[in-house]
Amino acid sequence: MVKEKRVKEGIEKVVETINDSIPIIEWDFEGTHYFDNGPVTVQYLLVLDALNFCFGLFILDKDLSYYHLALGLKAALQNDKSVFDADCLQKYTGSELWKWLILPRPLPLTDEQVRLLRGNFDGIASKLVESCANPAVMLVALPTCLFPGFCDHTVYKGHQIFLYKRAQIFASDLRGSFKGKGYGEFNDIGAITIFADYIVPAVLRQLGVLRYNSSLAGIIEAKLELRACLIYAVEKMRELIWKKSGKQVLSVDLDLWLWSIGVECPSLQHRRTLSTYY
Repeated sequence: MVKEKRVKEGIEKVVETINDSIPIIEWDFEGTHYFDNGPVTVQYLLVLDALNFCFGLFILDKDLSYYHLALGLKAALQNDKSVFDADCLQKYTGSELWKWLILPRPLPLTDEQVRLLRGNFDGIASKLVESCANPAVMLVALPTCLFPGFCDHTVYKGHQIFLYKRAQIFASDLRGSFKGKGYGEFNDIGAITIFADYIVPAVLRQLGVLRYNSSLAGIIEAKLELRACLIYAVEKMRELIWKKSGKQVLSVDLDLWLWSIGVECPSLQHRRTLSTYY
């Protein structure tokens, strides 16, 4: 799927274009997310990231996107601060969830999405974060044990492969929302990889970093390989930036930049997958 020489050439071209420094993208650059600088924000982000999948199927649908989910959850919380309390989350059905999100129609797997909201820590997300202290890697690992929807792993040619896209996004969202302080302060955020989703591989393909045949989109094994190659390519990009300029660039910042390119390009072609992982 990916040739080492071609990957290197593509990465060198991108790094040269950005002049060894990625554009700074504000995490909440469109005022999309809820924020009160406290535990309710943590609860909001965990619910948001627990439900954040399947939107790749509707990339051409202007009424169904990640932004509609984030804004809908924000509006629900502003109307009722208890809407994401543990006892409420335990009672919701899929149809009830999407009704108060005010979406024109439900996404696939709505009952599964509601099920994935339920976990431990008495349903209080801030307790989960506080239990991890400052290591981001611990905050990534813990939700994968407590919430089945975050267990983004599979077996590939006899090896267990862990990608943990949405668990990593939760840590990154906390960092972005709280500006690296309080609940968003982590001493190892550099250990978080880019988030293996459906948009960023298409962006890297457009930039010449990844090259693959579009016919692979229907092959499950190829989808896993593509997600893994995305992580590999971005880590190589970070290494080259460090080698050329001495600058430490975070994968989470590269992800936000590349993702923003993708969502602002409606003509971008990417694979569409019915999955609870991304």
